[in-house]
Amino acid sequence: MPVDLKALKPLLARVRATPPGKTADGWMAAACPGASAADRQVIAAALAELPKPAFSRDASRIPALQKILKKDKLAAFLVPRADEHQGEYLVARAERLQWLTGFTGSAGFAIILPKEAALFVDGRYTLQAPAETDASVVTCRHFKKPPAIEWLAARVKTGDRIGFDPRITPVREAERWREALGKAGAALVALDINPIDAIWSGQPGDPYSAIHAQPLKFAGEASGDKRARIGQEIAARGAQAAVLNQLDSIAWLLNVRGGDTPATPLVQSFLILAADGHATWFVDQAKFTPGLAAHLGNGVTVRPLEAFAEGLQEWSGQAVTIEPETATAWIADRLTAAGATLIHGQDPSVLPKARKNRVELAGTRRAHIRDGAAMARFLHWVDREAVGQGELAVMAKLEEIRGADALHRGASFTTIAGAGSNGAIVHYRSSPATERKVEKGTFLLVDSGAQYLDGTTDITRTIAVGGVPKRLKEHYTLVLKGHIAVATARFPKGTGGIAIDGFARRALWQAGLDFDHGTGHGVGVYLGVHEGPARISPLSQVPLEPGMILSNEPGFYETGSHGIRLENLIVVTESTKPGFLEFETITFCPFDRRAIVAGLLTAAERQWLDAYHARTRSLLEGRLTGADRAWLKRMTAPL
Repeated sequence: MPVDLKALKPLLARVRATPPGKTADGWMAAACPGASAADRQVIAAALAELPKPAFSRDASRIPALQKILKKDKLAAFLVPRADEHQGEYLVARAERLQWLTGFTGSAGFAIILPKEAALFVDGRYTLQAPAETDASVVTCRHFKKPPAIEWLAARVKTGDRIGFDPRITPVREAERWREALGKAGAALVALDINPIDAIWSGQPGDPYSAIHAQPLKFAGEASGDKRARIGQEIAARGAQAAVLNQLDSIAWLLNVRGGDTPATPLVQSFLILAADGHATWFVDQAKFTPGLAAHLGNGVTVRPLEAFAEGLQEWSGQAVTIEPETATAWIADRLTAAGATLIHGQDPSVLPKARKNRVELAGTRRAHIRDGAAMARFLHWVDREAVGQGELAVMAKLEEIRGADALHRGASFTTIAGAGSNGAIVHYRSSPATERKVEKGTFLLVDSGAQYLDGTTDITRTIAVGGVPKRLKEHYTLVLKGHIAVATARFPKGTGGIAIDGFARRALWQAGLDFDHGTGHGVGVYLGVHEGPARISPLSQVPLEPGMILSNEPGFYETGSHGIRLENLIVVTESTKPGFLEFETITFCPFDRRAIVAGLLTAAERQWLDAYHARTRSLLEGRLTGADRAWLKRMTAPL
């Protein structure tokens, strides 16, 4: 029977709004598993004719939104970069902040008033945000100078109504805004419809990608065992159920992976887990691949996404636990309206997910060794051929080399390739309009990562292209000293990341220098490259625990000149000293010894670096051949 393209058209529009996967037709495993090769060609051709979601900057959008505010008698509207699941990576239809302002960063918050608009960003984006937005309609501000809440509270007056979307705003965030605005005499108003959606012509639909089971050989623990364990935690809180809206929590708990979001293998869904371990999963079952229902088993009831509101109402009269920092105000309001009692607490799967089991750690170690070999091939290519090429070509080459791995499933985030002064833009995103060519005498900063079926990687190397000035080498060495200080840290159990963060900065501080971002973030296993709850930062007091994977990435950035960041992933492990913990480095790739001022390193630092390079050589050389292996030996020689 020929393919019915008319019937497939709505689904194809959803596929077009889905991030590209490892294979262009991977979604067909769920949509039409029996399609012939000829059918697949016809479907692929029809898909290619559909337009991709567009986010080109348009200065008319903010004024259009301001007209709606005036019509609805709103003094302001809050626009976070967020969706219903509070994840870092959003589906295309939820990229409202980008569509409205042009800002493409991973964190931002806009406040739109009838006659002005402000975009708040952190230190990573203070250069990027003004370059991407139109100053005639929006002003870019640092998120602490002053904080957005204080900025708006100073502008409202008694009786003002401030609109927000409760579906994408966490409970605690809504409470903070309500309290601050209330003191100023204004009211926070939950809107039934996001006004941006009303003016977004051609807003993409929900994504469509196949959902697969994550095999036990990679997950290390069966979903049923996880659900029973988490159910006990729910019961210990005095609750009958927990509502999970964070997609990585759901993917980890059910041992499933998808492709609805960029860079992270997640599935758009919600889940209610009962204290007895039974789960109700609200998801588009049309995405299931053969065998997935059997993988879920009788302990998981599958219902349509559209039934989520109804599912919340069914917990009337019972106690339900939610995490107020991530569960949305809409979820809380629906539960409260149904007569449920809310128990606030952390998402009960977050800490168990962060404490990686033995199988997960073994898998991610293997993934990092393969990734290290790919990085060695890439860095050798940079030395041979990158000069004169643009940043986009550098990014493409790295993806090509990594893509040869059979377990590779794409990038874990968009590669940051910053040549020369672009390296000073902390979360720079190269484009045809912004890219620079790689030039001798400069640094090339490459921050990248990959998703593999057995692990998630994240690594940054700063490369000296040709001979670089001594001042740049000194900066590089100070950053390296901070990296080594973290890698070799030993600390008492119960220590939070806030205590480790200063290790990374001490050498820079001694020189009167610093960097405006955290030193490390949590990392998942074939999940999010940024994972809570632990971090290494001036703010995080979450205790570090054995099995947690974190990044170690101090840096230094001089606007208009250069940027340096040196990143490995580390695992929290038990120390040989009772009551203490330390770190195991699991990323293996040479640091650029040509950029190091050896005299600035202590004997202990040199010893660590030589040992690290020797370990790197022993793990990677068997995976390299010819000139690549010779390059590795040169770059890992004792300092």
